[in-house]
Amino acid sequence: MNSSRRTFIKRGLLGAATIPLVNISVSEAKASGLPMLDPNIINAKALAYTDDYKTVQSKPEYKPDSTCLNCSYFNPENGACPIFAGFAVAAEGWCRAWRPVR
Repeated sequence: MNSSRRTFIKRGLLGAATIPLVNISVSEAKASGLPMLDPNIINAKALAYTDDYKTVQSKPEYKPDSTCLNCSYFNPENGACPIFAGFAVAAEGWCRAWRPVR
């Protein structure tokens, strides 16, 4: 009986150790499920969103080195931005809502 108890405990620990791996693959699936924001959508246009910050460096509201990647709204895990709910934005994108990470 002791050997079956040990086997049970070992398998239980091994099974518990794989739970985080399942969570990682689920979050990766969610991340890939977000559609990329189309710059032609009305709210994207209103905030001058672009998927390449280099195209707006001449705008007066552009601050040097301001990209989605270093914006406090940007979620680097899945590319989501609450300003554009339901969409992923490009890490090298930019919009007028940019706020520095604190």
